[in-house]
Amino acid sequence: MYAVVKTGGKQYKVAVGEKIKVEQIAADVGQEVVIDQVLAVGNGADLTVGAPLVSGASVRATVVAHGRHDKVRIFKMRRRKHYQKHGGHRQNFTELSITGITA
Repeated sequence: MYAVVKTGGKQYKVAVGEKIKVEQIAADVGQEVVIDQVLAVGNGADLTVGAPLVSGASVRATVVAHGRHDKVRIFKMRRRKHYQKHGGHRQNFTELSITGITA
């Protein structure tokens, strides 16, 4: 069984036992989180698609860790103008372990 959930402005296809990295969620490590924005639920060849959400469906997950992704380098330059600007960004994430899907 799998589900397509929406969290942090992104969509993820999840199944029980998987670990995913999502945008940072305000929850402690070890705490259980319920994601109720389920867009689709599939079980084998059977697929239920919501319009826009599947009513009564939810995904339970446990917070495994918080962290930061690798640095994204930002470099701006104007040629022949002696202008160079360096920067970087590291996005925060929360790692979730999917424990159950309720349809």
